Amino acid sequence: MAELVSIDAIREAAARIRGVARVTPLLEARDLTDWGGSKAVPLLLKCENLQVGGAFKIRGAYNMASSLPEPVRRAGLATYSSGNHGMAIALTARRLGVPAVIVMPSTAPAVKVAGARALGAEILFEGTTTLERKTRAEAEAARRGLTIVPPFDHLMIAAGQGTIGLEIMGQCPDVATVYVQMSGGGLISGVAAALKRSRPSISVVGVEPAGVARMTASLAAGHPVTVPIAPSIADGLLAVRPGDVTFTHVQAFVDRVVTIDDNAIIGALRWLFRAAKLVAEPSGAITVAAALADRAAGRIDPRGPAVAVISGGNVEPQAFVDYLSCDLAK
Repeated sequence: MAELVSIDAIREAAARIRGVARVTPLLEARDLTDWGGSKAVPLLLKCENLQVGGAFKIRGAYNMASSLPEPVRRAGLATYSSGNHGMAIALTARRLGVPAVIVMPSTAPAVKVAGARALGAEILFEGTTTLERKTRAEAEAARRGLTIVPPFDHLMIAAGQGTIGLEIMGQCPDVATVYVQMSGGGLISGVAAALKRSRPSISVVGVEPAGVARMTASLAAGHPVTVPIAPSIADGLLAVRPGDVTFTHVQAFVDRVVTIDDNAIIGALRWLFRAAKLVAEPSGAITVAAALADRAAGRIDPRGPAVAVISGGNVEPQAFVDYLSCDLAK
């Protein structure tokens, strides 16, 4: 069984990233919308779309990279990413004064490519799956003497992402339920570990796209499995296989896993824009879609507030306009 990240490691990560990553706000949108009346369970939004780089990824990236021995770090960093982790590595490398090489899929959104490139990172393109870009990144790292900072399957990455869980508990001590995105599993591994190791009564709900339900399939099989890639607007959640480390964390700390389709994600994007005046990318809004579905089905835990992690806001402007105006019936 893979090692599980400790609460001490998450606390150390919080100290390490202080002054680099922001403590993002926890906003309530209930009283602006039809979420519910005064007696309804509040829905709070953990706004990682307002994080440095527009997504949560800087937490894990900086935690791991800044912990490398100085000679290793100076040689440079490499990674493979659909976009947000690449941006975080570019930010981290610039902060540390080292080179960075990022392998992105050929389908990466232009806004994420441009952001990483503007920060000085070298961008390479390879395939459309995590496995394809991982293979290319490993080859480039070996050839150039760079250190891979992976997007999810590492304890230092999970520890950095777990700082979100610490912040949620500090900002909302009576939180009862937390909805967290799942792709490779780094975010939910760290957040769930922080929550469950501190307050086991908190319910953690993992959320993934219906078309790429790799964690759902892996939990059913009892081990990580690879699923076929399928189109989804949630471009940041398309890893076809969970990590070995992250899968173990989900088994240990996650109470429930749900899948959400694209129409529900678009509905959540609209809800966020109307209710909280927030711009989220589809991957960031998927947790709100899950919370809205649970509310409609009467599954919201009445013991205390629910929190949805808005993992990022790096969305193409025209795509966002299209999401706000498209016909969901099609």
